[in-house]
Amino acid sequence: MMANLYLMRSKSDDLNTLITKKLLAHYTKYYKNIAIYCPVIYVHRIAAVQEWLEEFNIKQSSKESYGFTLRDAMNTFSHDPHYFFNKILEEYENLKAKYDFVLVTSFSEFGILDGFELSVKLAKNLNTPIAAIIDQKDQNIARKIFDESLKGENYALIDANFDFNELMNLKEYEFITPNRFKFELIKKSVKNKKIVVLPESDDERILRASEILLRSNVVHLILLGNETKIKENALKLGLDLNGIEVLDPTNSPLCEEFSTMLYEARKAKGMSLEEATKLVKDRTYFGTLLVHSQKADAMVSGASTTTAETIRPALQIIKTKEGINSVSGIFFMGLEDKVLAFADCAVNPNPTAEQLAQSAYVSALSAKAFGLEPRIAMLSYSSGDSGKGESVDLVNEALKIAKEKYPNLQIDGPMQFDCAYDAKTAAKKMPNSTIAGKANVYIFPNLDAANICYKAVQRTANALAIGPILQGLKKPVNDLSRGCLVEDIVDTVILSAIQAQ
Repeated sequence: MMANLYLMRSKSDDLNTLITKKLLAHYTKYYKNIAIYCPVIYVHRIAAVQEWLEEFNIKQSSKESYGFTLRDAMNTFSHDPHYFFNKILEEYENLKAKYDFVLVTSFSEFGILDGFELSVKLAKNLNTPIAAIIDQKDQNIARKIFDESLKGENYALIDANFDFNELMNLKEYEFITPNRFKFELIKKSVKNKKIVVLPESDDERILRASEILLRSNVVHLILLGNETKIKENALKLGLDLNGIEVLDPTNSPLCEEFSTMLYEARKAKGMSLEEATKLVKDRTYFGTLLVHSQKADAMVSGASTTTAETIRPALQIIKTKEGINSVSGIFFMGLEDKVLAFADCAVNPNPTAEQLAQSAYVSALSAKAFGLEPRIAMLSYSSGDSGKGESVDLVNEALKIAKEKYPNLQIDGPMQFDCAYDAKTAAKKMPNSTIAGKANVYIFPNLDAANICYKAVQRTANALAIGPILQGLKKPVNDLSRGCLVEDIVDTVILSAIQAQ
């Protein structure tokens, strides 16, 4: 079975038309039900696409054949790249489900939104192999670029004399780009919409994220705070938050029920009913109690409060899962064409061997829940038995505990980061390991190492960092960084909704 194809067009309209028609004639011999999709199209080219649809008897509407016109694409891409890619992914996946074969075509001219870089990025997001129309004189340069960016030979360089039967050898890519990762998360979230509570309604970023989430229709939201103030702030910011439920912890009818609930949960620790009555008016406690009482499925906080202020009520009320005695934090790191998980980047400064083992276990569960097949590396400054020291001993002990308590985990260590990540390095340092060089879940020996590393990767590699997602609690309560962006809040809310599933 041939893969769908991403056709990267050249500057020559005549050559593009010739090759495209040859391709369509080739594929109509194998498939009765094919489609054309242009992620971005020049307005003047819409008529040409319509002609192709008619000439090759393709049962597809003209509007279904493209995503954005060029002007709309440039505006959308500059303001919201995530929406730009998500819309293209959604339309392409719908076409794949409906048609036997989809020919994706790029622009006919090279401009700000075209060329090698964006074509490769789009092909990786769609996981559709590239066939590029390239003159003979430019093919060596093109081959070098594609070899580096696509990490293999799974592409084709086409000229007027190309044998189209060679396309039979192309296979779909298996990249997990940040946009693909987020697209899959949104699909999961939409299937089973959950209720997420946001306590910090006085933060502008929370309100902006709320509008995006409302428009995306992926979760139900509850904002905590004074409804009049929230409406006033939304009006000032030009936001439409109609449809989002607002609860005010200072005068909610739930306060009496929650006071009793908190008192019963904490009276053994010396809390009085009067103290409980006062505490439930705190938005973080109120939000935690909404989750605990199943009136909400998850809570996201921390944009303007500390990690301790977010976690403390959850530990007191919701508590940890059976068999887990500590909470840890995981980040999903979106690199150009893969997603890695780092833990614990948020909670435990100096974890014990038992805590490291538990962190590995719950991180594996998180990775699996979010679409990754977990291969876990227990990190150290030493790989295998090459080094000695207290830290190496700690990781060895954690690995031993993890293997005994969680025998189904794919886990190995201790290993250095390069050994865990890079196959060539792994072949030298730990040649007998099935995890080294293939790890996608990285367990750091302490908070210093984990936090420094995730921030270094985020900033220097321009990686998408989603998290921290708190692990180990019975129900999802997640902590935002106080420096979080609106996009970070949106991502964390969606991840929290999926955790609740």
